[in-house]
Amino acid sequence: MSSPNLHPMLNVAIKAARAAGAIINRAALDIETVRVSQKQVNDFVTEVDHASENAIIETLLHAYPGHGILAEESGSQHGARDSEYVWIIDPLDGTTNFIHGFPVYCVSIALSVRGKIEQAVIYDPTRNDLFTATKGRGAFMNERRIRVSKRTRLNECLISTGFPFRTGDNFKQYLAIMADLMPRAAGLRRPGAAALDLAYVAAGFSDAFFETGLNIWDVAAGSLLVTEAGGLIGNFTGEPDFLEQRECLAGAPRVYGQLVPLLAKYSKFAGVDDKLRASDRIRAVDPTRSNADLYARSTVGLADEKPEEAPAAAPAEAAPQPRKLTRVRRDTPAAPNEGDAPAR
Repeated sequence: MSSPNLHPMLNVAIKAARAAGAIINRAALDIETVRVSQKQVNDFVTEVDHASENAIIETLLHAYPGHGILAEESGSQHGARDSEYVWIIDPLDGTTNFIHGFPVYCVSIALSVRGKIEQAVIYDPTRNDLFTATKGRGAFMNERRIRVSKRTRLNECLISTGFPFRTGDNFKQYLAIMADLMPRAAGLRRPGAAALDLAYVAAGFSDAFFETGLNIWDVAAGSLLVTEAGGLIGNFTGEPDFLEQRECLAGAPRVYGQLVPLLAKYSKFAGVDDKLRASDRIRAVDPTRSNADLYARSTVGLADEKPEEAPAAAPAEAAPQPRKLTRVRRDTPAAPNEGDAPAR
């Protein structure tokens, strides 16, 4: 049902998202019968992806036949090729979760006007949660205004991410990133649907999100939700022009400001010095070592960092001295944002 208070294009997008959600929910009742194929290693597509995408495209083009379409499964083969209005669609973000019956997936629809995202809908069919945003009008969940988290201390923050899963992904780099973040944060989560992760940042359910390897349809709608909810979004170096860079960091402003110095050296846009620091850190966090040694290495330097609002990344260690696998002693001065992380 459309709302007279919403932008008409947003109303059409909501109608399209709910139509796709109905298809997904029906299929979820008997997931074993869903046909699954593999686009590449660990990258799946189902008949449900295609059916929900077709329902979205049909709804959008029926209302706006002159608009363009950019969809995950069918690319730009539908709609007008030269329109300034382009709908960016992910019909089922979290397909791997869906085919396992793990209830974290969503429909994502965004409208780009002359290259800028102006309308956004993310719909979670398992919970019937509808996230919407129109540029300049705020972000909403089920018609209630949402804002990003008010937390400012990194050690109180819940951060979501996406793990590498494709052949050729830099797994060692991700281990280093986790070694940098885990001791500093209250928790690190990997739900498995980037669009929903961004919606949760906008709603304040998590404090930040980061991931590499994402496509524009994964982040387009979520990016508008985050900014309209008062958050910041960009690449790992903090640059806002990130949509097609396959590198995304989003969060409440003061949390975002603390994560950029930690993640910037791992960005593909980092300078030479930062890349050398990242290489040193990756070598320090050696995945062939025991878990105990990994924990000890990951916490080295935390207590000695300067008490700044945005903590600097932990320096790489050269031949660390043997030490006990213990928490930092209470009588050791600790940076104000980096007390003992609670157990996860």
